[in-house]
Amino acid sequence: MIKIQGLQHTFAIGKKGKERRVPVLKGVTLNVEKGEIVAILGKSGSGKSTLLNILAGFMAPESGSVKVGGNETTTLNEAQMANFRLESFGFIFQNFQLMPGLTAFENVELPLKIKGMAEHERRKKVQRLLEEVGLVAVADHYPNELSGGQQQRVSIARALITDPPILLADEPTGSLDSETEGDILKLIRSLNQSLGLTFVIITHDEEVANVAHRQYRLHDGELVKGEKRHAI
Repeated sequence: MIKIQGLQHTFAIGKKGKERRVPVLKGVTLNVEKGEIVAILGKSGSGKSTLLNILAGFMAPESGSVKVGGNETTTLNEAQMANFRLESFGFIFQNFQLMPGLTAFENVELPLKIKGMAEHERRKKVQRLLEEVGLVAVADHYPNELSGGQQQRVSIARALITDPPILLADEPTGSLDSETEGDILKLIRSLNQSLGLTFVIITHDEEVANVAHRQYRLHDGELVKGEKRHAI
């Protein structure tokens, strides 16, 4: 499903003309199988967000290979990558990134509008997905009228609406209390088991990482493999 090989990336720090390159990723290699949940642990600044951004095609690595479903994404131009991203990935963010002027229903519906799906088809699909994530009762509410947990469920529904095979989650429970975090992790497990979705989760939280089948730790630009395990 995902094959990352030999990723190298550096960032420049210091004044222009006197900057120095600091390595962030040092030959990172990672394979993720279809239907797996893989968690990548790391402290702030460890490079895990850089790794996720390269995987999603938001950044180009200085060297290395990224293959998703057999497609080498580092060779795609910006327009090609945007189309590939829309078909291949759903995104779950720490701060939800919902459109404040749209209702929960409209936020979930938005990617289908971008794809040009007919209104009657997309409304039926959104309704079904809102039922699955337990949000029908608040479908006409705006983000500021929802709890943090409800907002993250809207974000997850929006990530799922285009039927992507892979979900990329960036600190998906970082803005939630412990009880709500548990609810979101249960939902992730349920979606993985019922739909066979592949998840790549970056986090600094051991509890979040425990949802994964496999864990890795990113430290000093190098990815250290954890033991394979069953998601709890």
